[in-house]
Amino acid sequence: MRLIFMGSPEFSVGAMKALAAAGHEIVAVYSQPPRPKGRGQGIEKTAVHAAAEEMGYTVFTPASLKPEEEVTRFQSFNADVAVVAAYGLILRKNILEAPKLGCINIHASLLPRWRGAAPIQRAIEAGDTESGITTMQMDIGLDTGPMLLMETTPITAQDTAQTLHDKLAEIGARLIVKTLENIPAATVQPEEGITYAHKLTKEESHIDWSQSAESIEHKLRAMTPWPGLSLEYKGERFRVHKAEVVDQSGPTGTIIAAPFVVACGDKALAITEIQRAGKNKQPIDVFCRGFSVTIGDRVA
Repeated sequence: MRLIFMGSPEFSVGAMKALAAAGHEIVAVYSQPPRPKGRGQGIEKTAVHAAAEEMGYTVFTPASLKPEEEVTRFQSFNADVAVVAAYGLILRKNILEAPKLGCINIHASLLPRWRGAAPIQRAIEAGDTESGITTMQMDIGLDTGPMLLMETTPITAQDTAQTLHDKLAEIGARLIVKTLENIPAATVQPEEGITYAHKLTKEESHIDWSQSAESIEHKLRAMTPWPGLSLEYKGERFRVHKAEVVDQSGPTGTIIAAPFVVACGDKALAITEIQRAGKNKQPIDVFCRGFSVTIGDRVA
């Protein structure tokens, strides 16, 4: 097929490469504009942008697809289909209908659960035991279009947003190729089970010790690698990288056992890997050799 590929983060790169390897003609690649990143605020291209240029494709990075000239250019490619994977812009009706077969999205959840911006993270945070990829025919709603194919994968107790991301990216690359081999009849999404995966924010990174230890541990894995979870102790802010739920109790937000076990709304959280500001992350026993942690102290 003649196709337009639309994606931005690392999640989307494998799908683009898989489509090219399957023999499809990628006539244009669309991605988010390069933006400042990191402490140096150097301008950086998206992962899809960089990979597409390496593959020899022309990349378009409009800040919006609303202007008439952008619509005209999109239509001029005369594409059979557009494949969309975490692109990051809302597609209006005139864009969705431009390719002969419309736009097909690779969505990182088992629709209709976790429509929206952060389906991988919200699934882990909620304690879901499985996730997956849904390919879907896009419409003007937010991940509301009819479904084409679906593949599931377990969410293990060790999965973080990063490890689940990597599994789903691999499934997505495989499933979109399968979808385009013989586009199946679309299935309307059920009305039952709809949930929304709201975008992550930095404000979510502070631990609320009044929650259950299990909820905090789920959130910790969901927020890894970004934005992470942090606590405040002795006037300093620490990032928690790993922790385990333990069946202990005490005053909420209090260190109740060595080396660093904090009571939660239900049970307690044993921190096993932590990072001091400006330092490398450390196993908790190594950290406690250089920083005094006192039972009975409160954390925030």
